[in-house]
Amino acid sequence: MLDALTVAVSVAALALAAWCGFAAYRDQPTKDWHFIGMAVVTLLALVQLVVGIVRLAGGEQADEGTAIFLAYLVGALCAVPAAGFMSLAERSRWGSATVAAGAVVLAVLEVRLYDIWTV
Repeated sequence: MLDALTVAVSVAALALAAWCGFAAYRDQPTKDWHFIGMAVVTLLALVQLVVGIVRLAGGEQADEGTAIFLAYLVGALCAVPAAGFMSLAERSRWGSATVAAGAVVLAVLEVRLYDIWTV
């Protein structure tokens, strides 16, 4: 995997978590700007998925196995959109808190992806 891409996804996810966490602290639901931020983070995760698949197809191997690596890539891609859809159901401060938690989950998944690729 590309270390710079992993760091970019992690930093973007943590920035989104801080932004939505601050909105939850201020008793605000998710707004359109938050969804734009979620789209950016999701796009970065999608780029990472494509890069991971291309590198696997090119003959490189994940140290802990291809199946677990692909499962983590797909999970990383789905973390923020799932939290975003849940925030639409909860139009209160807890919707923002849900997105913040989903973004933290993505950052943790990124650390695990790095570990799976480079043991």
